[in-house]
Amino acid sequence: MIDTAVDRLKNIRFVLSNTSHAGNVGAAARAMKVMGLDNLHLINPTDYPSAEATARASGADDVLYAAKVHDSLDNAIAPCTLVMGTSARNRGMDIEVIDLHQAAGMLVDAAANQQVALIFGKERYGMTNEEMQRCHYLVKYPANPEYSSLNLGAAIQVAAYELRMECLQLAAKKQDIAVGEVPFATAEKMQSFYMHLFGIMEKTEFMQTDNKKSLEEKIRMMFNRLRIEKHEMDILRGFLSAVNKNLKK
Repeated sequence: MIDTAVDRLKNIRFVLSNTSHAGNVGAAARAMKVMGLDNLHLINPTDYPSAEATARASGADDVLYAAKVHDSLDNAIAPCTLVMGTSARNRGMDIEVIDLHQAAGMLVDAAANQQVALIFGKERYGMTNEEMQRCHYLVKYPANPEYSSLNLGAAIQVAAYELRMECLQLAAKKQDIAVGEVPFATAEKMQSFYMHLFGIMEKTEFMQTDNKKSLEEKIRMMFNRLRIEKHEMDILRGFLSAVNKNLKK
């Protein structure tokens, strides 16, 4: 349990996916440390560690060197119960897009007693469709519509600022009190559930080769909107186990 509002920043992880420029990793560490964040996670960075990243970190070496490197997004967000991705559009997928200020409030609120994540996609292409499917929400920056492109370091700095301001405002209102834990299922448990569910769907021939990808996508987004709690997950897994047992008879 986090006792003070600013301490909630420790439960907020910034996840950088497939960063291709080493300098951006260093810039991310610097931007985070300035605003009191230190939970940096990297997915398959092209060049890390590197001298360029250290130079761009400008003294935020502790955040940079403590960064966790993962081989997949699923591993990077495994303990998180709320996951958001930075993208101005959902590419036709049924994922709600919210503004950065609203996102900061939701992340700080959840971070009182849970691990949460904000994902930043690759510099040139942004987030992939598969990465978006892991998100409960997508986050849009209130940028100039005629020139809305932010470089990665700037995007991280703006997000880190919003999160810190949210914490400071919360502290000023003296609302940084103990919050009862809502036991949501973590991303790791959700991924395990999906594998269980998709396996059953294939066994019953409900999911077939021609509709597999589309159906998996729709199911992920549906459960992301629901935000399943731990006890609800136990019910679902128990049901799937019973179905699997009967399929073997």
